[in-house]
Amino acid sequence: MRIDRLDVYYVAMPLIYPWRTAYGVDYDIHSVLVKLTSGDHSAWSESTCFFAPTYHHESAGSVFYHVTEVFGPHIVGREYDTAAQLHERLAVFKGNSFAKAALEIGWWALESQISGTPLHRLLGGEAREVVAGADFGIQDSYDMLLGNIQQAVDAGFPRIKLKVAPGWDREMLEIVCETFSDMTFHIDCNSGYTLDDLPFFKAIDGLGLAFIEQPLHYMDVLDHAELARQLETPICLDESIVDARSAEQAIRVGACKYINIKPGRIGGLTNALQVHDMARDAGIPVWIGGMLESAVGAAVCVELATLENFTYPGDLFPSSRFYEQDLAAPPLEFARGHVFQPLSDGLPAPDPERLLAQTVRSQAVLPRD
Repeated sequence: MRIDRLDVYYVAMPLIYPWRTAYGVDYDIHSVLVKLTSGDHSAWSESTCFFAPTYHHESAGSVFYHVTEVFGPHIVGREYDTAAQLHERLAVFKGNSFAKAALEIGWWALESQISGTPLHRLLGGEAREVVAGADFGIQDSYDMLLGNIQQAVDAGFPRIKLKVAPGWDREMLEIVCETFSDMTFHIDCNSGYTLDDLPFFKAIDGLGLAFIEQPLHYMDVLDHAELARQLETPICLDESIVDARSAEQAIRVGACKYINIKPGRIGGLTNALQVHDMARDAGIPVWIGGMLESAVGAAVCVELATLENFTYPGDLFPSSRFYEQDLAAPPLEFARGHVFQPLSDGLPAPDPERLLAQTVRSQAVLPRD
């Protein structure tokens, strides 16, 4: 296909309530949406990495800049028969995985529309249900957290993820695990700790957590490998895995026993497929992660999670969990209980009025003469 035009939108999507993690508080989610056009066809992608470079070294502002001023002009006006060709075209640029993903995921969405093939089929997935877990950020009180956990348990969620940070960690976990002794929990540290915190990790090692997600610095697989050797609780890597090479190195040094795959962080779906297969061959389960995207981005995560090695319940949320009204239509909601169904009638697209209302800035990218 020939990519004739890009229309790029930087949006700020207001949350129902603040999202608190080890790296701060978000009151709205800053994201970049891209409409790719090829002839009479168009499709949307989304890349969400927040307002500031806290989760990752990119931000929504940097993604918008690189897509509109650097990467977009480099790829528009050319033919790409495969996603790998587009991926290779972008390989000259270092890093910036979220910005690259905004374009690479768009190729897959466009191919899905042009060919009439559901995205999960293009990716090699199956039309199977995708199970979601429950997630809770840092709460205002233990009572609030326990009440929210009880609701998740009553709703039948198979596992619960808890955000932790220094000061909201050991005591909280001991209370939670004692109160809900039969529930599966894991914690997400968002790189908030160092090896100097080994006494803390030793103290929670006997709580029976499914794993500890991204405990240490996002660039450091060696320290994660050392921590893994010191603990019985498995380590899961998230922020450290930004492409297939980083995944291969983490696996080689024994830094993790689980890998979280987020399509944006990992540079798109081509990289996601490579990491999925690499982890599968190494006997390492993967699970899908989300960035509180609109239904445009979240639906892509559901489609990807139909692959065979996505065995741990994912970070996937119905639109109504975080937004009064999703930017996109149709919104993403559970098919039943806590499961999503892959999409067979096309991917969501932004509602024009909501897109206009939430757009911070926009820009078209056309071929250069």
